Amino acid sequence: MPTNCKHRSLGASVFVVFGLALGLAVVTDGGARAQAPKTTPSGMEVPRYVSLKYGEVNARVGPDEAHRLLWIYKVRGLPVQVVAETREWRRICDPEGNLAWVHKRTTDGRRTAMRVQATALPLRAQPKAGARVEAYLAGRSTANLDRCEKGWCKLKAGGESGWAPQAEIWGAAPEVQCKE
Repeated sequence: MPTNCKHRSLGASVFVVFGLALGLAVVTDGGARAQAPKTTPSGMEVPRYVSLKYGEVNARVGPDEAHRLLWIYKVRGLPVQVVAETREWRRICDPEGNLAWVHKRTTDGRRTAMRVQATALPLRAQPKAGARVEAYLAGRSTANLDRCEKGWCKLKAGGESGWAPQAEIWGAAPEVQCKE
């Protein structure tokens, strides 16, 4: 990676959670059929992306404090996909492909994305492959997700911003990322 100060590595490595393997397991229906948004207690669409609000978030087997604790997420801002909900709880899919229930107060509507691969991701000045590299997003790190257009997403982290291919990040695909 260049040492030129214009090309900086953004974000620290993310050590996700107790018990999660480093491999990414993403399962989709291949886009074969469009799914109508589900009616939910919050009135928001499912699936949708949110981020974890705190540096420690309990993940449970079911939607209640009485349910067994599976693990503790230790990454504030981790992007997760809400795939089901009750009035107080959200069933989430994480970047490792795991499903768990978290309390709604532990999620934030702000969108983030994660580079799950270990390699740095170039962030480009424009949403096209040949555009000038503005910065790099470090492998296994998160960034704020501004918007996505035509297969490219604008990310912001560490005072820098740039465009990355949507397929190179986790937290932007519209289809459900975890299936039972």
